[in-house]
Amino acid sequence: MPTMPERIPADDDAEAVISRLGADMVVLSFVDNAGITRVKTVPKSQLAHAARYGVGVSPCFETFAFDDLMAVGRYLGGPDGDLRLVPDLSRLTELACQTGWAWAPVDKFTQDGMRFTACQRAFAARQTEAAQRVGMRMSMAFETEWSVGRDDPDGHGFTPAVTGPAYGIIRFGQVADYARDLVSALQRQGVMVEQFHPEYALSQLELSVAAKDPVAAADDAVLVRHTIRQVSLQHGWRALLAPCIEPGGAGSGAHLHLSAHDEDGSLFVGGHGPYGMRDAGESFLAGVLRELPALVAVGAGNPASFLRLEPSRWAGVWQCWGRETREAALRYVTGVRGTEPWAANAEVKCFDATGNPYLIVGSVIAAGLAGIADELRLPAEITGDPATFDAEALMISGVRRLPTAPSEAADRLADSAVLAEAMGPELHDALLTVRRAEAKRYRDTSAADLVELTRWRF
Repeated sequence: MPTMPERIPADDDAEAVISRLGADMVVLSFVDNAGITRVKTVPKSQLAHAARYGVGVSPCFETFAFDDLMAVGRYLGGPDGDLRLVPDLSRLTELACQTGWAWAPVDKFTQDGMRFTACQRAFAARQTEAAQRVGMRMSMAFETEWSVGRDDPDGHGFTPAVTGPAYGIIRFGQVADYARDLVSALQRQGVMVEQFHPEYALSQLELSVAAKDPVAAADDAVLVRHTIRQVSLQHGWRALLAPCIEPGGAGSGAHLHLSAHDEDGSLFVGGHGPYGMRDAGESFLAGVLRELPALVAVGAGNPASFLRLEPSRWAGVWQCWGRETREAALRYVTGVRGTEPWAANAEVKCFDATGNPYLIVGSVIAAGLAGIADELRLPAEITGDPATFDAEALMISGVRRLPTAPSEAADRLADSAVLAEAMGPELHDALLTVRRAEAKRYRDTSAADLVELTRWRF
């Protein structure tokens, strides 16, 4: 990926790129610290101007909560100031899911033309560049889980659109045409789909895409979710990407897969660490493992996230790791024998769609790089479900439960020197402001009401 500019770039190729665009309108998207994708739009005729000077937006969105209520942080929030949203034309994509429209993610700059210090996409790019400076090339991809249904006539709850056994061919039969249309739209938009299948939870589906560099992976997550929503509407359904859609039921996650390479190949192959990890690869994963309690606030800090983060649901609520251990928050995947050099990767399971994907990828890289700097080593892996361990087994294994409430997760983020330094004071404080405002506002809200409040927000 190109180096992230510190000033609004003068794109000399903008006119040529735009001239090939068939769409009439362009949606410009950014993701706020509550995980909500916000947008402004411009006609094609104004896109070159937007690429040179940006489109105005208030900095208040940096401290908007998921319910659109604003908090005020130490540095950001309130009615003052303005930012410029500058589209990245290298990601300009005609939307196959929305006729006449194109899409581009934006970077945030100030009115002086300088990089906005709390730009989430720039944070992801900075961490990617930090990895490159130590000789590492990161590849990442988000899995996407969602459910499809219809609003109930009374406006409360929803009616599932898909029924039948989990992973079953009965479910598949009900969504076969939908799946074909969705995969076709994504691939025409430059997103390579690797798998689609009916999932476990109520009316739930899952889709996996090919890995890309971290910023592109986060861009893809935004585009995939929008495409899912639009194709669902075209089939008379609504897509639910919230972490929980029925109290007590399994929820939907947004698991992050990652791999790391240097000039000699994969950092997870050819060494003397666990399953052949090289020292840097093991240290990277150990750094992620160390920061998991704080990472929960980044990638699953919404109050509704903790309805999903329950033991024995494969949601990854334990601070531990293991090979193909789906109860561990950090699952290690070696791949089939003979495929390890390109297939070995790690999965962080505790994240969901309430997390800003740019903050997630940047924070995971920052955590891993800190692990390398500190020469960390992984503890012993676990097998089985830690929920079944007795107190002695938990103590011996060192396994700890990840935060069980949004306020606890926010406190762990506040305590994380690694993420505070990587994000910088403005971004770190803005994210904390949002998570603490949401935690306080919904501290006594019932599970049923939390589900209702978040069902259609993500």
